[in-house]
Amino acid sequence: MCLGIPGKLLDVYQKDDLPMGKADFGGVVKEVCLAYTPEAQPGEYVLVHVGFAISRIDQAEADEIFSMLAQMEASWTESEEQATPDARSP
Repeated sequence: MCLGIPGKLLDVYQKDDLPMGKADFGGVVKEVCLAYTPEAQPGEYVLVHVGFAISRIDQAEADEIFSMLAQMEASWTESEEQATPDARSP
């Protein structure tokens, strides 16, 4: 299973003859390779997998993915809380 995370492009530039960019992932800024999406521009969202922007996506799709990730996190947190015995229980 692969997981692509939306990142908002802040900057695009060339590095070692490759199109590159800086993308914001909810406050964490990472460098991403834009070789598969050289037309991507600052302000757009890209779907990133292992450091490569594999497609451009719109704001609505990015929001949908963020919502699904939040639901997954909430479900995981709930599962963890149910699996952990309450220290106050006799």
